[in-house]
Amino acid sequence: MDFVEAHAAALFPICRPLLDWYAAAHRQLPWREAPTPYRVWVSEIMLQQTRVQAVIPYYERFLSLFPDVGALAEAPQDRLLKAWEGLGYYSRARNLQKAAQQICQRLGGRFPETYEGWLSLPGVGPYTAGAVCSIALGLPVPAVDGNVLRVFARLLALEEDIGAPAVKREMTRLAAAILPADRPGEFNQALMELGATVCLPGKTPLCGSCPLSGHCRAFSDQNQALFPLKSPKKPRKIQPITVFLLSYQGQFALIRRPDTGLLAGLWEFPHADGTLDAAQSAALLADWVRLAGPPDRLEPAVHIFTHLQWHMTGWKWDVGEVLPGCPFQWALPRQLQNQYPIPSAFSPFLFQCNCEK
Repeated sequence: MDFVEAHAAALFPICRPLLDWYAAAHRQLPWREAPTPYRVWVSEIMLQQTRVQAVIPYYERFLSLFPDVGALAEAPQDRLLKAWEGLGYYSRARNLQKAAQQICQRLGGRFPETYEGWLSLPGVGPYTAGAVCSIALGLPVPAVDGNVLRVFARLLALEEDIGAPAVKREMTRLAAAILPADRPGEFNQALMELGATVCLPGKTPLCGSCPLSGHCRAFSDQNQALFPLKSPKKPRKIQPITVFLLSYQGQFALIRRPDTGLLAGLWEFPHADGTLDAAQSAALLADWVRLAGPPDRLEPAVHIFTHLQWHMTGWKWDVGEVLPGCPFQWALPRQLQNQYPIPSAFSPFLFQCNCEK
């Protein structure tokens, strides 16, 4: 039997109690006020990999800086990345701007009016396209994120890996089959809200507050913690790096990362792979600067990316002379704070520059 045929009948009864619960219990969030395509789109991109409470101040500040798609399309890259600083996953911001530029250049500033149109934009996948189209445009398309997958997996006691692309595609088809055509945006948001606030991960779902507990096989069997099934993540690669905090006439050395790859286009303190001692570090810097006096050892720090973990040590030096061909940009502490987009991985070292992120 087809996946949807096998499970749709079990999920049709959740629609009414879920919508009633959402009407009474949903959180008041800024992107739910006047849900225009632009507001919903920006919020959904920010919410990828980032908690709601962390996103709210970024979202409000971002809209004040870039109130419409034209402002976003025309923003200087450093200003855009500075506004995104601290949210991480900076490719989201770059794709957001690329999409804004396409909307302005190809569509005359008008947003796509179809799911396929949204899906054609950089950085917009099936979930984001579904969220914008259903919430802002009222189109009957599903929006299936990790919260929805978890809710469905528990409701059905689904013994399949929700991380598998084929399973997610089938779950999306299932969501489409039960989606109320007259209230698609509310239904999609209700499923996501339930997963975010009640049907929580691990051993902590708040089943006593769930409007769907009477329809949930996992709750009925009292094995909620077993679902959803997910393959274990691969261990993160550990990469040691040595950071150089170089001070010259009250300014600090920065260098720009390449335009592609991890943290593309951001500014950072110079650093090198490996854990280097003071002599090794001085030898590496000798082609660019003349160091003045012995260095201070920086406090070690760790920064975790999705698939990578930086173990950072470092040295702080005063610089007596900058040599010809030096690739560094020199910035005052206030510029580090207000002008240059610097990855949060380097935040621990900003304390040493008389400024704090």
